[in-house]
Amino acid sequence: MENNKSHWENVFATKQPYEVSWTQKYPKTSMDYLDNLNLSKTANIIDVGGGESNLVDALLEKGYENIWVLDISECALERVKKRLGSKADKVHWIVSDITEFIPKVTFDFWHDRAVFHFLTEEESINKYVAIIGNSINQNGNFLLGTFSENGPLKCSGLEIKQYSENTMKQTFNQSFQAVKSFTENHTTPFDTIQNFQFCGFRKR
Repeated sequence: MENNKSHWENVFATKQPYEVSWTQKYPKTSMDYLDNLNLSKTANIIDVGGGESNLVDALLEKGYENIWVLDISECALERVKKRLGSKADKVHWIVSDITEFIPKVTFDFWHDRAVFHFLTEEESINKYVAIIGNSINQNGNFLLGTFSENGPLKCSGLEIKQYSENTMKQTFNQSFQAVKSFTENHTTPFDTIQNFQFCGFRKR
């Protein structure tokens, strides 16, 4: 995230979930997509840029046993651990910039809602593409959500990179086949609308 660790630590230290645009009470789009994959409850699942997302709660509720949550902000993950209480012990927590992530396992499902679009430099984008290409099992799945070409140009005061269905597919074409693409309006906690581009991929 372009050396923005201090930025994100400050965001999560000073703002509550209802004060940031990306908050969802329930991650319905992501969970519906995952449910349709019919993965084993022992599948390795990672939420990249999990922050204070409620996705980990939903995954635990569904009975998934091998969950990783990665975020650049240690503060964000500590807050989620506190929220989960004893359930936090069932999750693998990773404090890392995604472009520096060295996985110790390979994953069956990689989830990224609103992290990738913060990578605006070609070097960072290429690092992400290489990391995910080496981190997902054969026929494993990847769901990516970014701001669309009709979405915001900034988030949390930072520049982002918008994506269309075509540019998203082209970016990951070497290792992944796109299986489903769609746009979606996200209503923020302060009743503004952000248009997202989603694309589901399968490892070639």
